[in-house]
Amino acid sequence: MENERENEITYRKEGDYYVTNLVIPKDEYANYYIGKYGHLRLTYLKENRKAEYTIMLMNGTLRKHIVQIDIDAKNRVENIVNSLKSQSDLTEEMKNFDPLYWVGMMNNFKNQAEEIVLKELIYV
Repeated sequence: MENERENEITYRKEGDYYVTNLVIPKDEYANYYIGKYGHLRLTYLKENRKAEYTIMLMNGTLRKHIVQIDIDAKNRVENIVNSLKSQSDLTEEMKNFDPLYWVGMMNNFKNQAEEIVLKELIYV
């Protein structure tokens, strides 16, 4: 009986017309700003996985999926960069002595990490 109440359509009167009471359900990601990786995943789904995109859109799970991918991708990039940094000879002291080398290596690590994340999480 409770399920029937959730799916019940209600109306309100606006002037001479009855209008349906449509409510968008709140979720824990309502105020989350979708970043680069979330937008890349959304674009990929729209252009290459139209059936999955449509199913998630109709089920109301698309936003949750996009936000979760964005969070996971950011964390994964950060972890990979830290791992690559610890495996190299790069130190924080180098930032003061040879900043161009340090920035170049950090950019290299970030690019490697992003390539891995794009292949593992975004374009699958």
